[in-house]
Amino acid sequence: MISPLAYVDPAAKLGSNVNVEPFAYIEGDVVVGDGCTIMSGARILNGTRLGKNNKVHHGAVLSSMPQDFHYEGENTQLVIGDNNDIRENVVIARATHADGTTQIGHGNYLMDGVHLCHDVKVGDNSVLGIRSMVAGNSIIGDCTILSSNVIVQQDCRIGNWVLIQSGCRISKDVPPYIIMAGNPASYHGINAVVLQHSQNQSHITDRILRHIMNAYRLVYQGNFSVQDTLLKIEDQIPMSDEIRNIIDFIRDSKEIVR
Repeated sequence: MISPLAYVDPAAKLGSNVNVEPFAYIEGDVVVGDGCTIMSGARILNGTRLGKNNKVHHGAVLSSMPQDFHYEGENTQLVIGDNNDIRENVVIARATHADGTTQIGHGNYLMDGVHLCHDVKVGDNSVLGIRSMVAGNSIIGDCTILSSNVIVQQDCRIGNWVLIQSGCRISKDVPPYIIMAGNPASYHGINAVVLQHSQNQSHITDRILRHIMNAYRLVYQGNFSVQDTLLKIEDQIPMSDEIRNIIDFIRDSKEIVR
């Protein structure tokens, strides 16, 4: 149902069973998938491609103009998957250039006041806490939690299954399966509780958790170069998908938080 008090540009493409509440605003170059709810005061701007069954709460702004001096008015996009809950006052910018995309996956929960800048990528099933901010070109992995007031600086990568505690400032890459805390942010162990209790990670046994812990002991407590650390992990830790993910992430990173 579309409220007569909402503004929906005639060119916008809305799927079936979309609910648009009073005083919502939807521009023309917008696609809204089936079953979405756009609450009062939400703004869905040009370039938004919204999947199915998303909730966009009061005061959220999707596809705002990128706050980037390189932006020259190109028609760029924000692509959002299915089953996301985008809470009040969230702001998500679209990409800076036409060949880029700001992209949100499926099943994410973005809490009040989250700000995602241009060309950010967020995976699936992650939680971004109240007033967390992610700067341009950063990547947030799957099943990752940013607690409240986390700041992720530009061009950072956050791996899968990471927990970043409240108030952290992240300026380098954070590899998968770990907890980061404090300022400056530092390694505070592996994210064992979440890994053990997730239905999707039921194959992670106590043995694999010990292997992950031992790998990060070499990363964060061994006084080795990055290259030597990776060689030691490959030599000393039994290989699994999780250990391979750690090695590949660190090898592909410019610099991790150490």
